[in-house]
Amino acid sequence: MAGSPAGTTALLCHLNKLIAIYSPTITYQRHGWCVIRRICTSVSRCRSQAQTKRKSAPQELVGVVGLEIHAQIHSNTKLFSGSQVGFQAPPNSLVSFFDASLPGTLPVLNRRCVEAAVMTGLALNCTINRKSLFDRKHYFYADLPAGYQITQQRLPIAVDGTLTYSHLGGRKRNTVVTKSVRIKQIQLEQDSGKSLHDDYRSQTLIDLNRAGVGLMELVMEPDMSCGEEAAAAVREMQLILQALGTCQGNMAEGQLRVDANVSVHRPGDPWGIRTEVKNINSARNLARAIDYEIQRQMVVLESGGTVQNETRSFDGKTGHTIPMRDKEGLQDYRFMPEPNLPPLMVYEACSTAPPGVAPSQLVVLEEVRERLPELPSVRRQRLVETYGILPEHSFTLVNEDGLMDYFEAVVRETKAGPRKVIGWVMNELQGLLHQQNLSVSQSPISPQALAQILNLQENGQISSSIAKQVFQELWKTPGKTAQQIVKEHDLGMVNDSTEIHRICQKVVDSHPDQVQAIRGGNKKVLNKLMGLVQKETKGRADPVLVRAILEQKTS
Repeated sequence: MAGSPAGTTALLCHLNKLIAIYSPTITYQRHGWCVIRRICTSVSRCRSQAQTKRKSAPQELVGVVGLEIHAQIHSNTKLFSGSQVGFQAPPNSLVSFFDASLPGTLPVLNRRCVEAAVMTGLALNCTINRKSLFDRKHYFYADLPAGYQITQQRLPIAVDGTLTYSHLGGRKRNTVVTKSVRIKQIQLEQDSGKSLHDDYRSQTLIDLNRAGVGLMELVMEPDMSCGEEAAAAVREMQLILQALGTCQGNMAEGQLRVDANVSVHRPGDPWGIRTEVKNINSARNLARAIDYEIQRQMVVLESGGTVQNETRSFDGKTGHTIPMRDKEGLQDYRFMPEPNLPPLMVYEACSTAPPGVAPSQLVVLEEVRERLPELPSVRRQRLVETYGILPEHSFTLVNEDGLMDYFEAVVRETKAGPRKVIGWVMNELQGLLHQQNLSVSQSPISPQALAQILNLQENGQISSSIAKQVFQELWKTPGKTAQQIVKEHDLGMVNDSTEIHRICQKVVDSHPDQVQAIRGGNKKVLNKLMGLVQKETKGRADPVLVRAILEQKTS
């Protein structure tokens, strides 16, 4: 992109044109590619694209996104060896002879990994192939000792599935938008080791602990159009895998890695040349990388250039994708059948298996189906139907790790209705968790403690404003109970009706203008008088009783 001054000027003109389309109210400095960075990191890429279609002429460039997700199978041992699987083990401490590719070693298939792939396929509405095959994919990496990877190129274990996902849309981002993406296939394969680059000594060290760990590669069709959709699809996939127990889904530890295939085209035209952004390790970075890459390709095409077929990486600090290697020359992986593994057979029921095969050696669809847990989409529907909460609330409860269990635990322990509980969980609890960057499991207030606060309010012992004050105090001193906080700070309700009558009369006598306005028909002024009474009682008066007394005294 570094050309002549005239070419640079032309490119900046095209950038300004795009900026006018996507962010007409924002002024940007003309400093080369930093402009792209600023417009590509918007979380509202999908909405911007839709607005562009409506406001401008038809046939605008749009993004096309497909994903490849590599999910590390949650298993005690590796795919073809008995080596243990561990994330923080000392380097090269979990390596068998087979993992190191010593001569004479043979693969032994891990049944747990096969069942995990079958269960994942069933959860994603895939067709499970009763017979699948293993292949060798040849390429050289220093952390791939055998010089090839055992995978499933010709006939994978599962094909033709669908992932339904949701994300929050609308102007206020409180509307649940549901979409789906096709799953082309799920294949079993080996993971590679790790290359650890020591720039100080100018050397690369190899750790083979991860070599041979079982992976599921989930290939999604290019049915998405922006980073927000892709991130939502990956988050839904992560929740499904975690619910199934087939993958722990910790992206920070590399248990879930995403490659994004990105191109742009005009609707009705053939797809454009795609680039592949490799090894993205968070949903947020996935959205940023895709949005940046879509914008970058649009700028290249609008300026008369050609998008290169290449592999790129994403720099989370700059928000840019960076070229790694070109893919113009088609790499020959020299696929061949894996000679040391027979066809992988999956049976519908034990009765359909050949005689003489030990049950421990069989993978039976009927048995795997019976073990399918409640999936995230079913959980959301159940929450809405059981508790009468809004769909967007069910979306948040399921997507936040541990939040649904917290909510249901509070509902079980309190007399308050589910709708009141959801308000507390969404506002008070989540507000403080996000403010202090804590997870639900790290909350200083347990579900039982929150239930105690709500029960005190339901029993008329504290008001709603005092309940929030007790919540704040409990957050600071989690060792105490709600009752202790109320007693220590004298926060209980004022039950002396004579005292409340006296305070109400005092407020009425000292605000004749407001009383006159109420008598003249302006009932909203009554709320101000109620606030003054609550101020006098430090929020400890029953608001229903206060309103009734004030209405009587101002009538």
